[in-house]
Amino acid sequence: MTDITTAAPGRTVADQIAIRLTEALSPTRLEVINESAMHSGHLGDDGTGESHFRVVVVAPAFAGQSRVARQRMVNHALADLLSERIHALAISAKAPEE
Repeated sequence: MTDITTAAPGRTVADQIAIRLTEALSPTRLEVINESAMHSGHLGDDGTGESHFRVVVVAPAFAGQSRVARQRMVNHALADLLSERIHALAISAKAPEE
């Protein structure tokens, strides 16, 4: 899923997360919260200040999906970032009617 738009130099990891989740899920609400400062010096802190995130995603694509299926959809959209840049990701994924 990496392309010139999402991998462009100067884009933060938070920007890349937002772009990818928007492209994959067309959310009606999306919050990307960088929680890296709370984990400074802990395992997984790579010193960039961009290793730990929380996302809140509300998307029609989640309607009728289990919590696990929703998290898999988010993880799939962010797969390479999760393997290369993101150490921890907390996910809140809901359908619009929830």
